Amino acid sequence: MSRSVAIRPLARLAVLAVAVLGLPGIALAQAQPMNVGIDQSTRVQLSGPAGSVIVGNSQIADVTVVDANTLYITGKGYGVTEVIAVDAIGRTVFQSRVVVTAGSGDGQVRIWRGGQATEMACAASCSPSVHSTPTP
Repeated sequence: MSRSVAIRPLARLAVLAVAVLGLPGIALAQAQPMNVGIDQSTRVQLSGPAGSVIVGNSQIADVTVVDANTLYITGKGYGVTEVIAVDAIGRTVFQSRVVVTAGSGDGQVRIWRGGQATEMACAASCSPSVHSTPTP
């Protein structure tokens, strides 16, 4: 009987060790940059409920909180920023670099007139896009 009592603390320790060793895998998965097309959104399912969400540069990306566990990240302007979600006591539940690019290029055309670029959205016909391309 005393032997089974001694095994229980070891079992608890083993479960704790597995949980702690599993956390770096979550951090590594979030270390990969997230690519989002301009004017496009990407759904993010959080590992736990978020209490606050921080966007490094709101001119590059925006975040819509659907519920405590779901975010949508929208590309607003070209560039790189970071999005962080923390729980109610400040622990990080999500952290990722967000790279906003032109996306797949489907239906987008860039017209250069001298040093000025105009981005067009094209389907049956083309119209100027809301976002203009910065000149180099």
